[in-house]
Amino acid sequence: MLLTGAEIVVECLKEQGVDTVFGYPGGTILNVYDALYQHSNEINHILTSHEQGAAHAADGYARATGKVGVCLATSGPGATNLVTGIATAYMDSVPMVAITCNVNLPALGKDSFQEVDIAGVVMPITKHSYIVKDVRILADTLRKAFRIAGSGRPGPVLVDITKDVTANTCEYEQQTPAVTEKKARYTREDLEDAAQLIRDARKPFIYVGGGAVISGAYREVRELAQKVDAPVCDTLMGKGVYDGHDARYTGMIGMHGTKTSNFGVSECDLLIALGARFSDRVVGNPGKFAEHAKVLHIDIDAAEINKNIKTDVSVVGDLKEVLVRLNQQLEQQEHGEWMAHIADMKAKYPLSYDHSVLSCPYIMEEIDRVTKGQALITTDVGQHQMWAAQYYQYSMPRTFLSSGGLGTMGYGLGACIGAKMGQPDKICINIAGDGCFRMNMNELATASRYQIPIIQVVINNHVLGMVRQWQTLFYGKRYSQTVLNDQVDFCKVAEGLGCEAIRVTQKEEVAPAIEKAIALKKPVLLDCVIPEDDKVFPMVPAGAPISEAFDAGDLEKTGSV
Repeated sequence: MLLTGAEIVVECLKEQGVDTVFGYPGGTILNVYDALYQHSNEINHILTSHEQGAAHAADGYARATGKVGVCLATSGPGATNLVTGIATAYMDSVPMVAITCNVNLPALGKDSFQEVDIAGVVMPITKHSYIVKDVRILADTLRKAFRIAGSGRPGPVLVDITKDVTANTCEYEQQTPAVTEKKARYTREDLEDAAQLIRDARKPFIYVGGGAVISGAYREVRELAQKVDAPVCDTLMGKGVYDGHDARYTGMIGMHGTKTSNFGVSECDLLIALGARFSDRVVGNPGKFAEHAKVLHIDIDAAEINKNIKTDVSVVGDLKEVLVRLNQQLEQQEHGEWMAHIADMKAKYPLSYDHSVLSCPYIMEEIDRVTKGQALITTDVGQHQMWAAQYYQYSMPRTFLSSGGLGTMGYGLGACIGAKMGQPDKICINIAGDGCFRMNMNELATASRYQIPIIQVVINNHVLGMVRQWQTLFYGKRYSQTVLNDQVDFCKVAEGLGCEAIRVTQKEEVAPAIEKAIALKKPVLLDCVIPEDDKVFPMVPAGAPISEAFDAGDLEKTGSV
């Protein structure tokens, strides 16, 4: 049938099973929005307050559902406002298609009004970027974009379309999306080498990353841990793959990981890395990371093998598929002495905080208790992010969404809106520091416009907490530009944007506030005021070995606090 380019965009979205998109209209993308208007009963469009919010919402939708998220923006500043959200998705391997429109083809390259080469701008932060100048290739380009975004190691793809292409017509024929075949890049010998390495180990440790979430391999990871008889730690991105309540679980690894995870990995003789990339926040000093261990690395991306840490055996392939086969090959292992040693460390080095005052760890434990661990948590970036990772016990994947690689302040609220649209039956709660919340708090207007029942928790210490922590420990308490003690009233802001608001200043107010926020079934902000000098512990200084993790007690012994 003969369709305009704008109609082809909508038909391709329908082909791909897209039910929700996030965006903000403008001049060059008007034809697409006009077509969306005609299909509003089939594709739900969420008008965000800012294009960055649209990108983060598409990202949150994708992480919460495993589907490809979609965001839309107009040319020039509309398109560039997506860039931070696209980079966030790229760093965390999130499948996303960003559709932008540009000026008419004859006006390209002439510094026309609101013209930007957005395909060129995002080239380093996308799996691929396209600019479509011919309506006859539009449908195939969009199909390729979805296929690339969701296949292999997922990531964002941008499709930029000139405005005249959205108005031009051509024949369109509907297609069923092809099932992407996973090409195994590993051999039988790779699996045998991996199995033998595991058999030879006496002190194995499993390290789980975000790739385990993406591949849907949580059952296989849990089976492997039982078969190998090994403790399990995770990265920020791997939360929920291994049940946080299980005795084998030792907590997060890295800069703010538990002492048990950091010390255990430093002592182990085999580190089994599953869908992880050995980031600097995990490794610390790469020359001293797991220096007594052989390393088995399983990942879908061959580029990650030996990039940061040298491996002894690697298996390149989809983690779920690899573990199904590896588990079949393995016999039951027994490491009773090693597991007892890990249990002793867990008892010796528990996470701890000051129970006498209102704190973020206490708030996270109360959220966990009130929601029975069934909430979907999004976060911004900073101290609150680490506390949310440490003190809420995640039992399933895709229930903790956070900007791990890029560390994007302002990510969480848009992501929470997107997650709630993708998982409407989940209680969705965003945890943000007051510094992060200021960056994109306008998205509360989006939540109130559509009455999306999310809960925004602001951990309000009136400072840029994580930066202040570094200034306290490493910069002689010179608090340069990190104090936010001004006249901003977040409750009034939330109410002005159409949301309910509750201020929490005492521990006994936390649980009733959470319960009320859930019961209201509308967007609610909780302004939780905590002390300005609370710190995240344990901690490893940047570039130091993770075996040098310290906490408040260690600082007290050395007289550093």
